[in-house]
Amino acid sequence: MRLLAFDGRMGASGDMLLGALVAAGADPSVLSPVEDALDVTYRVHEVDKNGILATKVDVLLPEADGGDPRGEGHGDDHRHQPETEDGTGDEGDEGDRDDGDDVDAGHSHQHQYRRHDRARGESAPDHTHSHDDSHAEGHDHSHDHDHTHAEGHGPHRTYPEVVDLVESMDLPAGVVADATAIFRVLGEAEAEVHGTDLDATHFHEVGADDAIADVVGVCLLLDDLDVDRVVTAPVAVGGGEAEMSHGTYPVPAPAVLNITAAADWSVRGGPVESELLTPTGAAILAHLAGGVESLPSMSVESSGYGAGGRDFSDHPNVLRAVVGDGGSRLVRDEISVLETNLDDATPEVLGGLQETLKDAGARDVTIVPTTMKKSRPGHLVKVVVRPEDAERVAYRLAVETGTLGIREHGAGHRWTARREFETATLDVDGDDYEVSVKVGSDADGVVYDRSAEYDDALAVANETGLPVREVMRRAVDAVASDDGE
Repeated sequence: MRLLAFDGRMGASGDMLLGALVAAGADPSVLSPVEDALDVTYRVHEVDKNGILATKVDVLLPEADGGDPRGEGHGDDHRHQPETEDGTGDEGDEGDRDDGDDVDAGHSHQHQYRRHDRARGESAPDHTHSHDDSHAEGHDHSHDHDHTHAEGHGPHRTYPEVVDLVESMDLPAGVVADATAIFRVLGEAEAEVHGTDLDATHFHEVGADDAIADVVGVCLLLDDLDVDRVVTAPVAVGGGEAEMSHGTYPVPAPAVLNITAAADWSVRGGPVESELLTPTGAAILAHLAGGVESLPSMSVESSGYGAGGRDFSDHPNVLRAVVGDGGSRLVRDEISVLETNLDDATPEVLGGLQETLKDAGARDVTIVPTTMKKSRPGHLVKVVVRPEDAERVAYRLAVETGTLGIREHGAGHRWTARREFETATLDVDGDDYEVSVKVGSDADGVVYDRSAEYDDALAVANETGLPVREVMRRAVDAVASDDGE
């Protein structure tokens, strides 16, 4: 299994993700459809971040008649404004774009990149990401007066307008699906912050050309890397406060919190008092990446660092990407196990534990009848959780059951299948009924289990008079037939 793992201990943003993917081996020439559609240029160059050689990707506009193509109000400062009224934050914050140029004095502004080895032990030449003669390797780009950073350029689009724009580009179908899904994550987060409808919510900064270039660019580079799975270790959000259009808010920004609440990975504060995780970075990772506690076991093929715009004295402001063979055909999931013995819990309390504990973050809940001291009947409750959720779930278990002690079997792991849901449509006496079917597969996509959701099957059985087992069998057969089996 080809695996891509991010180390987000200094947060993540759109341009950091772009840089990390290029540094890990993705070919920036695949970005040309975005450049053609938006009339922007990706400048790929190397910078020094506290001794770490990292790849920086800037989205640039051609200068128009010596004027500012970004419109009025931007001035000469290339920073983004603080969070706009859409609640999405500033893609120019600590983890993101330049405050001018942060290239070390010893680095020329060459429009080039170093292609990291795709295979271990295989050498790869340096390449130049060229769009015209001025981008030839070795050409000095210290004159960047011909281009302007694209922050905030373009109309403030709604979600449907962004989708229409992405679908109009010459992109692979999978890239379109990923990009539009990421913008949906962003749009829903903004709509939730402001209590608005998704289709009517304006993206403002996040719907501008540079943010679209970030999101679609990441999807194109990821498609070029051709990985089977993407994971990320816990992502740093930073700390302190950020000035936004409606006042001062604690970091992370409201939209970032909404996005991370639905993500499969966890966040942590620090390590600096600045905003590190931007809404675009959070949305990209929320859609693409699963969560791990640390770098998974893998044979490393390539690695690289994507640079953020700011510099910190004790922390290189970079996002690391590692590509390699993940080995196992199943997914390694870091877990802890909570246990408690109950001898006085009512059936009603036990019956509700599955739902209440899963709402608190439990991955799985098992209740086993057992014999307690003095031969009294009781129950053993076992709860599988992510290590970072253990304390919260343990507290919920205590208040729900009244137990006075909960054991934790330290952090371990479990091996899990990939799980997806497909919808089976059943024709019963001329009427169509839908049943959800859970499909289990290994990391290579080989399906080895299908099971119909009981509640869906029961509803159809009650309406049609068919036995539940027959409804479940037909649903599984329908999905298998749709999959070509």
